[in-house]
Amino acid sequence: MQATAILPVKRFSRAKTRLADAVGPPARAALMRAMLTDVLRAVSETSAIERTIVVTGESRAQKVALSVAQRVSMPIEVMQDPDDPGHSQAATLGIIRALALGAECAALLPGDCPLLDAGELDAALARTRPGTVAVIPDRHGTGTNGLLMAPADAIGPAFGEGSRERHLDRAARAGYATRVEELSSLALDLDTPDDLAALRVWIADHPEAAPETARALAEQ
Repeated sequence: MQATAILPVKRFSRAKTRLADAVGPPARAALMRAMLTDVLRAVSETSAIERTIVVTGESRAQKVALSVAQRVSMPIEVMQDPDDPGHSQAATLGIIRALALGAECAALLPGDCPLLDAGELDAALARTRPGTVAVIPDRHGTGTNGLLMAPADAIGPAFGEGSRERHLDRAARAGYATRVEELSSLALDLDTPDDLAALRVWIADHPEAAPETARALAEQ
């Protein structure tokens, strides 16, 4: 069963505001472009994902997606989100588009987890059967850094604080089998200065895992 990846991407000016004291606006934008590039590259290297939909109202993110699309064989589509109401709403727009394209399985992924490993994601998708919802938690264990759903519209996404249990509860109430997928390469997303420090440490030892992000961090 092939999946469609959905990446909601906020406008850069509205994203990562908790990093404001550590990273200025131009450097934040450069870092977000780099992370999105690395995520899209990793997704394009999977075998279980047949297409990617980037949902965004950010022109710089659109340019990143279109640039990567020119270099990989996987189709990457940009869906306009001019109102940018939030991550969950953008994810829902992506799900609607995925269903229109005939998707049976959706992989809702973040654009700020540049350590994403294609093999690890493929293995998780191989464990995803029809009638299941898998939650990929963040490194703190309470948030959601990814959702794997078959069918693609199994539940309405509700990201944010405490979303791991919220997603599991929604799926169980809807009658789907649920599981938690602990994917180390999707555990670290970038929201706080502590996240940034952890990302710097990891990438210092593994720059090849996220080359664009490593370059952006080195230039700060």
